[in-house]
Amino acid sequence: VFADKGWGTIYLGNHDQPRMVSRWGNDSPEFHEASSKLLTTFILSMRATPYYYAGDELGMSNIKFDNIKDYRDIETLNYYKKLQAENGDLDYFLKGQKLSARDNGRTPFQWDATTQAGFTTGKPWLKINPNYKKINAAEQEKDPDSILNYFRKMVKLRKAMPELVYGAYALLAENNKQVYAYTRSLDDKKVLIVMNFSDNEAGFNLPKSMGKIGEVLINNVSGYKIKDGKFNLTPWQAIIVRID
Repeated sequence: VFADKGWGTIYLGNHDQPRMVSRWGNDSPEFHEASSKLLTTFILSMRATPYYYAGDELGMSNIKFDNIKDYRDIETLNYYKKLQAENGDLDYFLKGQKLSARDNGRTPFQWDATTQAGFTTGKPWLKINPNYKKINAAEQEKDPDSILNYFRKMVKLRKAMPELVYGAYALLAENNKQVYAYTRSLDDKKVLIVMNFSDNEAGFNLPKSMGKIGEVLINNVSGYKIKDGKFNLTPWQAIIVRID
């Protein structure tokens, strides 16, 4: 069966999709960093070959154009023309494109805080996201707690722990609408991944039959609350622990 012998791929963004953090996380200033790191935790703790689209390791977000003239994608432009001909709701369409348009994922890579985000000295095909002065590779290289450096930590953790690559997957708390929790097990090693996919605090209890919580391997926010197998998670918190 596929679960035993098959091998897949996993990704949350590419050139034909909007930015990962805007689509699956929360790109508001309050939750942008935590949710971007959570999505990295998810991708790099799954049994599959992970793919990362350039810029997602920085938490690059949707540009959210207000004007149809800023778009270049033929899919967006043709649908806009179709709605125009049908007297459709153009404002509603443009509002939706701020979330779903493919051009959101195609804006130039944000290298640094210089002109055009260090991407070019000329005029780029698409505009630079205005948040480039805060979200860029050079800035995140300097910050040990940046989204980029969290991505690197998760890559190292995955490489060091075969159970995160090849281990069996078991879903926990299937009916919890906020928390996504699962274990990855290989031989006598088991790790637990717990993630709060919401803007509010959330709880999760490890079933007593599964053992005890051991070493905390990675945590995407400052601090954590775990006691007697009970997790009290802040918004968009992601944590990986050993199970003893």
